Amino acid sequence: MKNHTIQKLIYELVSKLFVFPIYKLVFKGHLIGRDNIPQKGSFIMVSNHGSLLDPPLLGHALGRNISFMAKAELFKIPFLGFIIKACGAYPVKRGIVDKNTIKTACKKLSNDNCIGIFIDGTRQKNGRVNKPKQGAALLAFKNQKLLLPVAIVNSHRLIRLKFFIPMFSKIVIKVGKPVQPPQSSSRDDLNSVTMQLQDKINNLIG
Repeated sequence: MKNHTIQKLIYELVSKLFVFPIYKLVFKGHLIGRDNIPQKGSFIMVSNHGSLLDPPLLGHALGRNISFMAKAELFKIPFLGFIIKACGAYPVKRGIVDKNTIKTACKKLSNDNCIGIFIDGTRQKNGRVNKPKQGAALLAFKNQKLLLPVAIVNSHRLIRLKFFIPMFSKIVIKVGKPVQPPQSSSRDDLNSVTMQLQDKINNLIG
């Protein structure tokens, strides 16, 4: 309980001191669909992925402490590694089935902590959901948790150059209505829910 309280304090401190100025002042962040965010209990947030800044921006905007699976290499990047770790992120090794990562995710969900999953597994150049993985749907079934589809718009093009002058894109985060977990762990049920999430997120992006 003590560790959970300390983690929460660190999360709020990092969110207000570091993430808030970036989200609101630099990228003019705006949230749509706040009423769709469950305020009690844990859930699995599922999103598209366009930038390394997505985890802290999404966590701050949604107002819930959301722990993200993040590739292990990110924890070695100065400043970014500190922020994502402080925000509750936990490492995953790409290209393999990491049982420890799955156990960590299940443990967080059982302790009423929300987790975030980028459904493509990696950043997409067009900022959309292109090749979704079934991991989020499987975790939802195993833990019987709601899936919250979220779209982060423009994160794949945060900074552009115009006449050598940096131009910052406006970030819009759209939250859809929660999706029920699959009825079973069969391939068909997992695929059905995964495709539903893909459609919802891409429709939110527009």
